[in-house]
Amino acid sequence: MKRIALTLVALAVATPALAQDDEPRFCPNRPSLGSSACTTEPGRVQFEFSAFDWQLDDTADQREDQVVAADLLARIGLGPTTEVQVGWTAFGHVRTRDKATGGIDTVNGTGDVTLALRQNFRNPDGKGLSFGIQPQVTLPVGSRDVGDGDWSAGVLLPVTYDLSDKLNLQFTGEADAAANEDGNGQHLAYSGIWGLGYDISDKLTAVAELSLERDNDPAGHQSHSLAALSLAYTPRKTLQLDVLAVAGLNRTSPDVRLVTGGAVLF
Repeated sequence: MKRIALTLVALAVATPALAQDDEPRFCPNRPSLGSSACTTEPGRVQFEFSAFDWQLDDTADQREDQVVAADLLARIGLGPTTEVQVGWTAFGHVRTRDKATGGIDTVNGTGDVTLALRQNFRNPDGKGLSFGIQPQVTLPVGSRDVGDGDWSAGVLLPVTYDLSDKLNLQFTGEADAAANEDGNGQHLAYSGIWGLGYDISDKLTAVAELSLERDNDPAGHQSHSLAALSLAYTPRKTLQLDVLAVAGLNRTSPDVRLVTGGAVLF
């Protein structure tokens, strides 16, 4: 009887640990501007989507409105620390109004396809100190103005660090051979995104970010500065709903961007 009692006690102690180990690894990139080094577990697929993405760029010469719907990303776990990603924009709408003539140009179509491989080097669940590398390539299959018009490639270096149980420090560095604005050739573009995440509750997280980008397009070199605030609500352990607001901080940056969407793990 004593041996049976000890066995039951041992099982009772072990059960919470087993339940914790069975908890799914769910760490969407959305909705923040930066990325994480967290990877999807082998045999699982995570879908992320933008239901609505609107961006306004209002300059002295023209006003451009971009609307994206069904911006899709599939993240597929290959190994304990490795995943592949496939991204595609199912529908994009670009409306440009020339302020001098009043002329309006409207384009509707699909976007390009992006293929990426993420390799985590420390803590693939994103906890503690986590970092990795993500090379990626974009294939020019999209429509005019919705797609880039030529291929591009780049690499991301995401790093996250838990300052406490509720506070998380984030950084994403990126360097790209970006497609030229005229859709012919590539140029150097690079950026850094700093973020601070805070768990308001077990289900609600807020992230504040600052993004600095340099784009050396032959049509004109530009520097972009952006500030962003996002909220992510997780009603259950495999589902997230989110919203993102972005504001341009300098003259060459887009004025404002608003995004809603979510993620689900299978």
